[in-house]
Amino acid sequence: MIGSANLNIMIKAARKAGKSLVKDFREVENLQVSVKGAGDFVTKADIAAEKILKEELLGARPTYGWLAEESDEIPGQDPTRRWIVDPLDGTTNFLHGLPHWAISIALEHKGKIVAGVIFDAAKDEMYFAEKGAGAWMNETRIRVSGRHRMIESIFATGLPFAGRADLPETLQDLARLLPATAGVRRWGAASLDMAYVATGRYEGFWERRLKSWDLAAGIILVQEAGGLVQGLNSEEDIVESGDVICANEQIFETFAKVIRG
Repeated sequence: MIGSANLNIMIKAARKAGKSLVKDFREVENLQVSVKGAGDFVTKADIAAEKILKEELLGARPTYGWLAEESDEIPGQDPTRRWIVDPLDGTTNFLHGLPHWAISIALEHKGKIVAGVIFDAAKDEMYFAEKGAGAWMNETRIRVSGRHRMIESIFATGLPFAGRADLPETLQDLARLLPATAGVRRWGAASLDMAYVATGRYEGFWERRLKSWDLAAGIILVQEAGGLVQGLNSEEDIVESGDVICANEQIFETFAKVIRG
């Protein structure tokens, strides 16, 4: 597929940062004897990847705004456009040597996500989408699952950790959802959870209190793959609230009803 100039810039940036992260990922196992040492190393890998992305994206589009996990927000001379970037989604997986993490890049225009790239560099799976142009994984067009029965469907979420206040809500979600489904997965990278909904590996995904850079690229990916994406409160702005629910069209209404209680 040949995308727009902006999409090609995003893909090129993701590949360059991914190459750096894969190189660092190979070193992680050697650092497991020292938790602090490994943690410091991964932090440096994360920051180095963001530096590459910033140079590539702002170098190509210097007037755009910038919002990312590891650096200060930059308003941009063009107030209508900004990059929303997570250089390493799934940091804990990366730290533990688990090959399930991704780079996430979204382009926002006038408050709407118009292009997104999610790069699973460890598996060399590049997911990308652009408004009106469909969703892709490498050279293959992707679509959400066609399953329409909850009992045959697999869902994904994030589980609150380290004393987060949304644990009771999530446990209630699971108590309602698990008896009605084929299972729930927690793989630790929200961007890839949404990419997996887009490619039909999961039927749906929900999570609370995400950051905008965790889910921005996933929004356009799921939409362009034929799925539905809303806030847990259907009226709220997903990027601002960080609460999201998405699924294929056949499952969405039933799934959303279960999660929203």
